[in-house]
Amino acid sequence: MKKIKNIHFVGIKGVGMTPLAIVAKEAGFEVTGSDINEEFITDKALQKVNIAPLVGFSRSNIDESDLVITTGAHGGFDNPEVLEAKERNIPVWTQGQAVGEFMKGDVFGKNFMGISIAGSHGKTTTAAMIATILKDGNLDPSYIIGTSEIASLGLPGHLGKGKYFIAEADEYATEPQYDKTPKFLWQHPEILVITNIELDHPDLFENVEILRRDFLSFANANPKKLLIICGDDGENKKLINDFSGNKITYGFSPTNDYSIEKFKEDNRESFFWVNSRGTSLGEFVLNLPGEFNALNALASVIAGIETGLSIEKVKAGIKNYKGAKRRFEYIGRLASGALLFDDYAHHPTEIRKTLKAFHENYNNKKIVCIFQPHTYSRTKALFDDFLKAFSNADAVVVSDIYPSLREEKDESVSSKILVNKMSAYHNNVEYLPSVRDVVEYISENQFDDNYVIITMGAGDIYKINEKLITKI
Repeated sequence: MKKIKNIHFVGIKGVGMTPLAIVAKEAGFEVTGSDINEEFITDKALQKVNIAPLVGFSRSNIDESDLVITTGAHGGFDNPEVLEAKERNIPVWTQGQAVGEFMKGDVFGKNFMGISIAGSHGKTTTAAMIATILKDGNLDPSYIIGTSEIASLGLPGHLGKGKYFIAEADEYATEPQYDKTPKFLWQHPEILVITNIELDHPDLFENVEILRRDFLSFANANPKKLLIICGDDGENKKLINDFSGNKITYGFSPTNDYSIEKFKEDNRESFFWVNSRGTSLGEFVLNLPGEFNALNALASVIAGIETGLSIEKVKAGIKNYKGAKRRFEYIGRLASGALLFDDYAHHPTEIRKTLKAFHENYNNKKIVCIFQPHTYSRTKALFDDFLKAFSNADAVVVSDIYPSLREEKDESVSSKILVNKMSAYHNNVEYLPSVRDVVEYISENQFDDNYVIITMGAGDIYKINEKLITKI
């Protein structure tokens, strides 16, 4: 491969692509990118590093490129820019491959120690926590985190001077049509965190057994790596039984190597006490609620300790973590008085745990959840689980399904059908297809300070928040 000077990103606004582009920019490469003409959550992040995406996809966009990095969306390998690159013998990397190559460090003239965070839920939060701990511990890590903004870090990508490279490890396909290899298999970390294993991509994995097999392959890929894994999770337990390498387990159960022996939360803060193999590590303070976030924090604590940081520095790093974009994010207070939050939860388990945390932290208020299902395949495969996931909400509003660019419409499933079935489990659920309908619903109800409103989902439901703040 000739020396790389110019890197072009196809679908640069994706949450997995933007941090890659930022790292490449910080490394001194000329960075260009293209995407559709639509508002994305990553727009501001790209603006901050002076990257202006080209609108649309054209073969001429890669004229100066030495390397093209593409996402699975926007046609994947069939995207005209990718096709042009291949015809010109310009190297093409997928997003997953690029994360693996960046982690190796050769493209930057470095040799990193990789820290990968895998799991069906909690990857972004855990990766951001670990990056915060290492940054505050003066280790200046590099990182690629799949969001747009992290309060304690700023941008979601960074090329540090330190030896650690932190990255989310996504189990989705490298290229959905042509290469079903899970993206995380491109990474070769020395520390691997697995938070949990649950079927979240039914369009790719036929069942959870196949999914667990791929996680095990990832764990076994580097026999020298350290596996940090939640020992409370059912599928994780099965993986642990099949894994013979070096591992550290964590969870609430005292049978784990690191266990949370006491947990409490108050006013969106969590307090938990950790025992490590019979030795108390004392109290940890986290500026996020929910037992699931305490588990994410504990995994991050262990990773920080394994890098050589003191318990005191690890505690300070965790306390300094203030959350990431679209993760239990406080948006503001509506003119009518209600508190407005936004969250990325899109899987029944995530929804259930997130709403439970809201209910426990705001038990004197009524919870209104504005939910946008994400993808026809997930909604269909987990349909029955969705029906029962909203028990901690006092009112539920469901908008139309946000489809993936990788799938075709499935007429056999819809939000309207979901709401009709959900009414057997919830006495206050309503189908409102559009953003306009939802805004009108909230305006008409004039929810006062006795209410908490949460927009929830992996699509574009977050865009409603500006309209709500403006209108009400």
